[in-house]
Amino acid sequence: MQQDFFQYQAQTTPHPLAMEISHAEGSYIYDIHNNEYLDFVAGVSACSLGHKHPRVVEAIKAQLDKYLHVMVYGEYIQESALKLSKLLAQHLPKNLSTTYLTNSGTEAIDGAIKLAKRVTGRGEIIAAHHAYHGNTIGALSIMGFEERKRAFRPLMPDVRFIGFNNLEDIQQITSKTAGVVLETIQGGAGFIEPQNDYLNKVQAQCNKVGALLILDEIQPGIGRTGKLFGFEHFNCIPDVVVTGKGLGGGMPIGAFTASKEHMMQLSSEPKLGHITTFGGHPVIAAAALATLQEITETNLIEQTLEKEQLIKKHLVHPLISEIRGRGLMLAAITSSADITNQMVLKCQDKGLILFWLLYEPKAIRITPPLTISNDEIIEGCNIMTSVLDEIFNSSS
Repeated sequence: MQQDFFQYQAQTTPHPLAMEISHAEGSYIYDIHNNEYLDFVAGVSACSLGHKHPRVVEAIKAQLDKYLHVMVYGEYIQESALKLSKLLAQHLPKNLSTTYLTNSGTEAIDGAIKLAKRVTGRGEIIAAHHAYHGNTIGALSIMGFEERKRAFRPLMPDVRFIGFNNLEDIQQITSKTAGVVLETIQGGAGFIEPQNDYLNKVQAQCNKVGALLILDEIQPGIGRTGKLFGFEHFNCIPDVVVTGKGLGGGMPIGAFTASKEHMMQLSSEPKLGHITTFGGHPVIAAAALATLQEITETNLIEQTLEKEQLIKKHLVHPLISEIRGRGLMLAAITSSADITNQMVLKCQDKGLILFWLLYEPKAIRITPPLTISNDEIIEGCNIMTSVLDEIFNSSS
């Protein structure tokens, strides 16, 4: 199958890992040779409840027996999409009451940008250096890493960049600004958390000048950081929150949520101000609803902070300088990019799946399912430290 994979499926890198998948369940993925791999990545934070979670699978099967796609988004009342949107509202601050469901996080970012422009009547969007919000043209335009977007210019105009956690740069948010788009915790940059009440100070400046604060919760959201939403840690309530990845329980979804007053502005002048054929797909929404119910009705969120401490306790090594992030959104920073590359490849050979981050070459992504057990965490950390020992001993 590998030959066909390289021939017929478009590649995203020159050297994909090309593991041939047989099946997956819980915290493990299995290849066609029946090798078992403990998953410390969870589909890049997407598989919140692990693989083939019974509640998610049951919800999908139940919806399959009712109906699949019936109409473009927003025209018909479809139970799973409506219940999902209502449940999100019940767990968000009151000003975040109305949700637009999309097919992916990057589409939701584009929708949120359009909403900010529509609400304010302004054109300028401010984002952060080293930001990552997706790869559609709108999301790419607010990517704070020129090397990755240079080949696709010209992009969306009127975009400015500020330093994440730079308090002086907040003054660049002015009466010309429609919206400020920030990751609650910067992902591709190396899981950088806001410091010194940064997000709240950005929100205050947005309120002062009439701009909207859009927080990208695609990675930190849905329980991964020890709160249902990452912004709950940082004394900040955004005007728009964007979710994706972990919301779908392994199915493709995105969403942006704002006030009813703001969101209504996408429905007129012009009508269909934002439209999607498959957004809110009933099967996807059923999976997301089951995922959100499982996460909010159990103690999984509370456990993420305990599991964070367990990882930090067992992942101690001279080649790891720090572990960034919170909950089960962690990045182990090694001494060099070469060590990180070796770690990802050698650990896979030993049955542990790790991955890279986009911009920080020394970072090892550690974002396992929220359902991972303590024993599985210790098993994975032991594999990592044994490989680190091999690398350390070979270089000394």
